[in-house]
Amino acid sequence: MFADRAKIYVRSGKGGDGHVSFRREKYVPDGGPDGGDGGKGGDVIFVVDTGLNTLTDFRHIGKYKAQDGQEGGKKNCRGKDGEDIIIKVPEGTVIKEFNSKKVIADMSGENKRVVLLKGGKGGKGNQHYATSTMQAPKYAQPGQPAQELELWLELKVIADVGLVGFPNVGKSTFLSRVTNARPKIANYHFTTLNPNLGVVDLNDAKGFVIADIPGLIEGASEGVGLGLEFLRHIERTKVLIHVVDAAGTEGRDPIEDIYAINKELEHYNAGLTDRPQVIAANKTDAIYDDGEESPIDRIRAEFEPQGVKVFPISAVSGQGLRELLYEVRHMLDGLDEKPTVFEQEYFPEMAFMTSDEPFTVTYDPDEDEYVVEGPRIERMLGYTNLESEKGFVFFQNFLKDSGILEQLEELGIQEGDTVRMYGLSFDYYK
Repeated sequence: MFADRAKIYVRSGKGGDGHVSFRREKYVPDGGPDGGDGGKGGDVIFVVDTGLNTLTDFRHIGKYKAQDGQEGGKKNCRGKDGEDIIIKVPEGTVIKEFNSKKVIADMSGENKRVVLLKGGKGGKGNQHYATSTMQAPKYAQPGQPAQELELWLELKVIADVGLVGFPNVGKSTFLSRVTNARPKIANYHFTTLNPNLGVVDLNDAKGFVIADIPGLIEGASEGVGLGLEFLRHIERTKVLIHVVDAAGTEGRDPIEDIYAINKELEHYNAGLTDRPQVIAANKTDAIYDDGEESPIDRIRAEFEPQGVKVFPISAVSGQGLRELLYEVRHMLDGLDEKPTVFEQEYFPEMAFMTSDEPFTVTYDPDEDEYVVEGPRIERMLGYTNLESEKGFVFFQNFLKDSGILEQLEELGIQEGDTVRMYGLSFDYYK
């Protein structure tokens, strides 16, 4: 069964606790502290697997946990790091925080691998806490706690063009005629239960990918029928081909059908009706001249003044398909080729930060550096991936929102001065 949504629980690994121990050897009665550091907890990592095309596996396995870091040991032995957990998803999977449904990551475009939750840092062993006045510390730092989230996964297929229209207007026949796709075709409603993808190859022009979206009905945007289940799959498409039964073989008016479907698209996502659209007036082979106005002329008179071109076609015979496909290619050529990627709206790092954790901002004259320290800072650095552009932007926003930049400026920091945070050094620039 095709599955394009799933709820799962993920948890990163807890950092291993630092160890408290003292050197005990023959002839060394008063050995110093030698407790080792705890290992880092495993990360939760999502990667794109091109061999997957549904989220079915997540209906059978709903919990994913990375391994905890091991506790430090005697003789300065560091605990083993916990193993990461790798979660494979199809390209086009949008990862959201379950309750808010805000986007955490979109596994599309260049986003092939995302560290969603970082494991906790290991705690420091008691060897780090020896001072001239306390040579036998009996304290070690606990490892940072694990992070956990409930996630909502949505698969939004990646295609250049989306086919929309009522059931039985011939979308599946159209797709099978113009691409290498082989959708199931029969004469009853909702034959297409899965979004079908096909590639259009043109002799003297660049090809493109079409997605056949299962037939919509009125009320689909409000949950009626199966349409709502698949509307999400046209959110990435750049051009819509609106397939309509121009012959009215089921007794419906084609013009009313077009307005009804556009209304459902607008209700679901107002931006969808702004997409370039072309009308494929299908089943021309079933139109008979009865002396009245041609249904093709009626459709053109209604929609071409609105800037929507109408192409009479027969998906069965192939009539008119070439002209339609080259017009769609021309429309795509005027648009951005980059795939639609949904921007991040929810930052797990921020959700796990607490505003009441203390920090200090001081100036070290011996090293000529500004020093920022405290549990809040350590947690932020432990959970934030500074190597990614978004992670670094989050880091900069954190410095601003927490008042750290303001305190640094009050201490007289100048551009080019060094800021130290737990072993990391940064040059200060406004």
